Amino acid sequence: MGLLIDKEQCTMCEACLSSCPFGSLEVRDEAIYATESCTLCGACIDACPMDAISIEGGREVEEDSFADYKGILIFGEQRQGKVASVVYELLGEGRKLADQLGEELSVVLLGAGLEEEAKKLIHGSADKVYLYDDTNLEKFHDDVFTEVIANLVHEVKPSIMLCGATAIGRSFFPILAGKLKTGLTADCTELAIDKKEGYILQTRPAFGGNIMATIICPYTRPQMATIRAKVFKPAPLDIHHKGEVITKSFDSTKIKSRYVIQQVVETVEETANIADADIIVSGGRGVGGPEGFKLIEELALAIGGAVGASRAAVDAGWIKYPHQVGQTGKTVCPKLYIACGISGAIQHLAGMQSADVIVAINKDKDAPIFDVATYGIVGEVDEIIPLLIKKLKKG
Repeated sequence: MGLLIDKEQCTMCEACLSSCPFGSLEVRDEAIYATESCTLCGACIDACPMDAISIEGGREVEEDSFADYKGILIFGEQRQGKVASVVYELLGEGRKLADQLGEELSVVLLGAGLEEEAKKLIHGSADKVYLYDDTNLEKFHDDVFTEVIANLVHEVKPSIMLCGATAIGRSFFPILAGKLKTGLTADCTELAIDKKEGYILQTRPAFGGNIMATIICPYTRPQMATIRAKVFKPAPLDIHHKGEVITKSFDSTKIKSRYVIQQVVETVEETANIADADIIVSGGRGVGGPEGFKLIEELALAIGGAVGASRAAVDAGWIKYPHQVGQTGKTVCPKLYIACGISGAIQHLAGMQSADVIVAINKDKDAPIFDVATYGIVGEVDEIIPLLIKKLKKG
């Protein structure tokens, strides 16, 4: 897939150059060329008065056959036989989108011994669950999962596919999109339906989180997106919701993995799952160093919470990456978020501002974190946190 510029039709008016939001077009040898930074956004196509620009391979699914593609299909990520919480978040949002479109909401679930989990997905508002129950699928293999799901997509033809922006989702969903020759929007924080065209509007942070970009996939199907965890409310379970579990199979002799998983080792860092915590105490550059995080940990222990951190603290080596909150870390939605010595860069706010209550502690009264805080305390972190710990221990 690439940008084609018909040199015979092109009059070198250069209208396309100014239209490109990424500066990806340049003039060389009295002709216009697209550079490697081109995202195929199509802005230049609309700007060209001579219709000299087109996207090669960008219409794998002709628009008149879009009618064959219906419904929303969610990848039902599971680990150790339990469906990930992000799947229920996708069901909650997917249900709204499916109802707007008047179409079905489905989940594809791969693994072994997942019959009860499949039923729970029906209770979570899924209309159908395509269940591949096979011991060969018990452990995640990106190439095997890609082949199995690609075959299902060719069969059921969903218009929209959603997946959690987890380590697993980020690993194989781009491979799946490439195999299906369609587009993929990664790390979305908002979804909506264009009522006029029927496209899914996929919104995500761009340019380091300084703007929010809304992206559409007008030329191919399915429309694919990965969604950050904790940005949507999970679907409530309803035992009265009716749906169908459809058992599927695949020929394991024809789909082989290129590697073998010998052992899965759960590290200490992986168990520090701040994404599921109700209370998080986070430290930033303002805590001063690794010693400052000992105070953060003590406060978290006293209040029954988990320890988070800003990117600056992680980059400085004061704490490990699994604790990082923000656009390049984890998105969290706790009941209480205590930000200690965190200025409030937009990248960090993108990962925590949906918390129910935010308490900010910072010596700079003009720090951006106070703009989103429910309660703010102006002062030195190393003076205020010991007072909070003392008060909490007194009960």
